[in-house]
Parts: sequence; C-alpha cells; structure tokens
Amino acid sequence: MVDLHQEFQNSRFFHEARIDRRSADALIGLAAGITADNSINQQEAEFLKGWIETNLNHLADPVVNIVYRRLADMLSDNKLDAEEAAELLAILKQFTGLQLSSAIPFQAPSTLPLNQPPPTLEWSSRAFIFTGVMAFGPRKDCEALVTERGGLIAPGVNKKVNFLVVGSIGNEQWLHSSYGTKIKKAVELRENGSPIAIISEDHWQQAIFG
Repeated sequence: MVDLHQEFQNSRFFHEARIDRRSADALIGLAAGITADNSINQQEAEFLKGWIETNLNHLADPVVNIVYRRLADMLSDNKLDAEEAAELLAILKQFTGLQLSSAIPFQAPSTLPLNQPPPTLEWSSRAFIFTGVMAFGPRKDCEALVTERGGLIAPGVNKKVNFLVVGSIGNEQWLHSSYGTKIKKAVELRENGSPIAIISEDHWQQAIFG
C-alpha cells in the first residue's frame, strides 16, 4: 500500500508525540514523589535514571535530556554522595516546579534552562527575543530598551539570536507540557553549539538598570 498523503506517517508521529508527552508528564510525577520528603538517596536516583532510559530512551526532549545527563554524570562512579544528592534534589524540584506557590503570583522562572553562569550582555548589533510575561512591562517597551542601546529584535528563535529573555511573572513555561516553543528551540540550538544564551528577566534588568 502506498501512503500517498502520508496519513499513516503523520498519525504515527502524532501518537509518538502524545506518548512522549505522557511519559514526560509521568516523569514529573515521579520526580515530585521522590522529592516529597526533601531528600533523595542512591536507590531513588538509580531508579529514576533507569526509568528515563526505559521510557524516554530517545531523549528527544531537551529539558528531560538536561535532567538525564546531570543524573547520569552523578551516578557515573556508581555512588551518589551527599553533595550530589543535594544538587539532584534541587534540580528535580526545579523540574517539577515544587518551588512555585499559587499563593505567590510573581515567581522567577526555574534556572534549569538558563545559562549558568549568566553571560555578560552586549547590545550593539546583538539580537534579542523575549518570551513569557515581563515584570518590567509590555514586551514592546522591553524591546524599545534593547533597540535604544543598539540591539536588534529577532522575529523568531534562530541561529542568529544572541539572547532569549524569559519573563519573570509566574513563568512556568519551560516545564514539560507547557514550556513554550521559543525556550525549547533555544535549548536545542544551544545544545547544538549555537551561541544563543537563555537568560532571566532579572539578569536582563540588572544589565540595563544596574
């Protein structure tokens, strides 16, 4: 049978994407359960690593990929020491968004996809793009501050973008099932060697206002 309109192919990709989404959502649930007691041990870390390898073995999601690589690095010597356990606990809490509270409407985005350490911002002929809700004000006002300093506003995330600024109001976009395509694309470009930097609005404001 010839699939002239690629209906079977498109359907397969659709179902794969839906399965990936469910698996990643399940990973968030597992991470939340593991970190519920504010501690993580060797057995829990090994279980989580094995679960990711079994259920997300292709690691197509860049944020899940970051979590997995850090987890694999910690267990590369078959021992999770106290310092690694504390770091892993913080990473998984960031991943699940447990540090966010519905009672606090203004929250900085998780640091996981952000460049660490934050880069020094340059303005002249540097391309910026914004995502999320900016505490400073409307996006057009944020863009004006960039252009006033000689910077450029990019129409979309691509290899020519230098800085993606993530707004700080209630921003949980990077979490799987809701983080925006801009952040996902920027992480993928960065993983492939592009010089794009993902920065928080706080870092951006500090560079402007000191």
